[in-house]
Amino acid sequence: MRLISWNVNGLRAVYKKGFEEWMARDEADILCVQEIKALEEQFPIALREMNGYELFIHSAERKGYSGVACWAKEKPREVIRHLGEAAFDQEGRVLGLVYDSFTLFNIYFPNGKASAERLDYKMRFYDRILAEAAHLKKNGRAVIICGDVNTAHQAIDLARPDENSSVSGFLPEERAWIDRLLEEGFIDTFRHFQPEAGHYSWWDYKTRARERNVGWRIDYFFISEDLLPRLKKAFILKDVYGSDHCPVGIELDL
Repeated sequence: MRLISWNVNGLRAVYKKGFEEWMARDEADILCVQEIKALEEQFPIALREMNGYELFIHSAERKGYSGVACWAKEKPREVIRHLGEAAFDQEGRVLGLVYDSFTLFNIYFPNGKASAERLDYKMRFYDRILAEAAHLKKNGRAVIICGDVNTAHQAIDLARPDENSSVSGFLPEERAWIDRLLEEGFIDTFRHFQPEAGHYSWWDYKTRARERNVGWRIDYFFISEDLLPRLKKAFILKDVYGSDHCPVGIELDL
């Protein structure tokens, strides 16, 4: 099973850059996208009716903001769109697909750079996701978490760690949340295979950082440890363009 996650930074914008053609070529079993910035009725018809896929969307209440979507070849038995807290749910950040063998969460985690209030929001959101994931895992569910986490975990996960040590996205408390997730028995799938630095999934548009590979690895697939024997591959599709992020993915023997 091939799963892909991509922060598209505007679905309608990436659609104009060949998204439909790329999606057809990749043939992922489940494609998760974040920051769609669109309501369902604003999706291009071709993407709403993509052959062989079921489409699921959780848009933000605010137009042109946030939002997540999934295309899945197999219909899940349940779809989760709410965490039960209005402050989180109204921003359209979570979409869960429940299958017999696993629960997948496609998440667009908040950015904490704008203000102290948004950093606090981000940390509260982190805590809520960790609690939900840990609860499901302790109750015997295999869990997959993917999306734009908006934090680089270690110094090897960004090109200039010293310069960004006091910037949201690489703050100690943000990085510690990923530590806590791993301590709960989740696996950073890319790092399971690749221990080396220099692999990123986001580059700043304004400074043309992608051309120089001055980036951050802030897009992840985490899996609960019971899925580790089934993990065959984890990868970053750095040659796929259309957004300031590139897709990341895993392959599982399911």
